[in-house]
Amino acid sequence: MLTQPAPASHAAAPPPSGHRLDMDGIRVRYGQSIAVENVTLSVEPGEILALLGPSGCGKTTLLRTVAGFIRPEAGQVLVDGAPVQHLPPGRRGVGIVFQSYALFPHMTAAENVAYGLEARRRPRAEIQRRVEAALAAVRMEAYAQRRPAALSGGQQQRVALARALAIEPAILLLDEPFAALDRALRLDLQMEIKRIQRRFGVTTVLVTHDQDEAMSMADRMAVMRSGRVEQVAAPATVYDAPASPFVAGFVGTSNRLHGRVEARQGAEYRIRLDVGASILLPGARGFAVGERVLVCARPEHLVLCDAAMETPESWPARLRLSLPIGPALVHDVEAGATEMKLHAARQGAPPPPGPVRVALLPTARPALFPAGDEA
Repeated sequence: MLTQPAPASHAAAPPPSGHRLDMDGIRVRYGQSIAVENVTLSVEPGEILALLGPSGCGKTTLLRTVAGFIRPEAGQVLVDGAPVQHLPPGRRGVGIVFQSYALFPHMTAAENVAYGLEARRRPRAEIQRRVEAALAAVRMEAYAQRRPAALSGGQQQRVALARALAIEPAILLLDEPFAALDRALRLDLQMEIKRIQRRFGVTTVLVTHDQDEAMSMADRMAVMRSGRVEQVAAPATVYDAPASPFVAGFVGTSNRLHGRVEARQGAEYRIRLDVGASILLPGARGFAVGERVLVCARPEHLVLCDAAMETPESWPARLRLSLPIGPALVHDVEAGATEMKLHAARQGAPPPPGPVRVALLPTARPALFPAGDEA
């Protein structure tokens, strides 16, 4: 609760006492087009779940369904096990922060924060107390009497967050909350919002198309595509063990290497890549000898070798360009029609363009899929 900040202590913090959110079989249709199809997701008390996906995948529609702005054709929204889809937005116990902030321009920051409490007809003393606590939580108490036009984008976003928190919501919904901010400010606010969310234990759903944002803020990610959920897992699991080629390509960068199964060796498969190498990979699925497969290798899974160091596990390629990005180098490489991106630590001058060989690091575990999953 906003009025009960966590006490200072050297002991481990107690688990958050937030509320559980369930989306059970949600389907939303716009005319003849299905925007969300049979989505079932649970958000644990105090958890941050990120809905991640490209534009038009249904993530914002799903968020607005939880908020009560859209009524689903089928399915239920439940808070602590109680259905709420029949309730209007103001009675669902949901706070929402929009991409556009949606602050009233004629009101001060304090008046904007008080708006939801006044709409709920809270006593004046309670409104003042909650407004002060909410503005203090987002470090905006010094700007209480300023109107939105006198605030920066980041400050407006903090006020919007304070307004959502002031009603002490059971569920906090964040709809692309950092999209309008520059990169440095986005990172600052991501850390600030996660700090506040952890302090108050508010169950939170974050909608974003930014994979870095989702991976840095969320406890779990739900990757959506064409109205459906492709994978739900912790960010590290989604990155390291993507459930499909789509997830591998959307979350992070993925090099797609085609090949054929040559043999099975225990729990591993000998893969003959089309680019000319023979590699050994573990595979969770059963693959038949001769079956066409797709290897999704992260840029850090691959390494450049000297063109003269020919081995069965490496393949010839051409380095087209190397770009220094902070402490890393990104190599742009081609092997016939196959284009690849490789990451390496920046040490000295970048290598010159020209013939090279590429190999899979022995410790790398790229994802392996049937070739038919690529569609």
